[in-house]
Amino acid sequence: MSVPVIEVRDVGRTFMISSGFMRPKRPLHAVNGVDLAIEPGEVMALVGESGCGKTTLARMMMGLLSPSGGEILLDGKPIAGWNRSVIARAVQPIFQDPYSSLNPRKTVGSIITLPLRVQGAAEPEGWTRRAEEIMELVGLPRRLFNAYPNQLSGGQRQRVAIARALINRPKMVICDEPTSALDVSVQSQILNLLQDLRAELGLTYLLISHNLAVVEHIATRAAVMYLGRIVEQNAADVLFSAPRHPYTRALLASVLTPDPGLGVPDTHLGASYPNPLELPTGCTFHPRCADAMDDCARRIPVHTVVPGGHVTCHLHQNGGGSDAGT
Repeated sequence: MSVPVIEVRDVGRTFMISSGFMRPKRPLHAVNGVDLAIEPGEVMALVGESGCGKTTLARMMMGLLSPSGGEILLDGKPIAGWNRSVIARAVQPIFQDPYSSLNPRKTVGSIITLPLRVQGAAEPEGWTRRAEEIMELVGLPRRLFNAYPNQLSGGQRQRVAIARALINRPKMVICDEPTSALDVSVQSQILNLLQDLRAELGLTYLLISHNLAVVEHIATRAAVMYLGRIVEQNAADVLFSAPRHPYTRALLASVLTPDPGLGVPDTHLGASYPNPLELPTGCTFHPRCADAMDDCARRIPVHTVVPGGHVTCHLHQNGGGSDAGT
């Protein structure tokens, strides 16, 4: 069995948040006991509502934040204490907004070669050639090497961001909503490009997205996150065709359909999101869950292994669950 490109073991991250003048700070558990393994060549999608901890988890994988607990392994080796540039050579991000992620005062060539300079790549005399080769690979004409970001379209800017991420041939790319800021007509082009690059360069992706249509199109596996925990994980096609967790079913029910007769979907989740500083006892999803039982408010569910993955829900346990804290 292959070693995961990156593995997260019981990782948590807690921030101390000010609660007002002359009041003590309170803990916010942004990520809480997450286990995740991403195999070589996979496209692992991480989905969930805003504020559930997706980006915090990604920042820890990139070495930009240190976990409060647990460990992160890269190629089977713990990254704690590693130099950030070493991690950056293996894990690179593609950000959501190509309009703000590119320095408007730098040329395309300078932006793409930046990782080579920062990470101390060898043979500086060959950097321009490498940049031009990666530009061609992502569909950018070489004549844009000396252009500035404000001279490019949104799709071209995102291709520059992709080229910058790939110039040093990383093992894994973290795509944080890579198409949400683009026109619909351009989104499919970028998604298809990411698929082609994955096949050609042997890349592994972590895809963070709210757009379930994008996840269904590109992901091989998917993990659903709620209030800092992963509540369900499985192969993407299985998760979409037979979701087991009530939260996953609610997310899928929220997708708009092209049939105008169906109207706006009702997820039955309510309009309010729980206060992450005051987490519900037991299963944190139970106040919004249509299938909640008495036990859900009292006991924390544990991972239950299901074919191809796992789900964290009392509906799939035989009286299991650890006692909820008070």
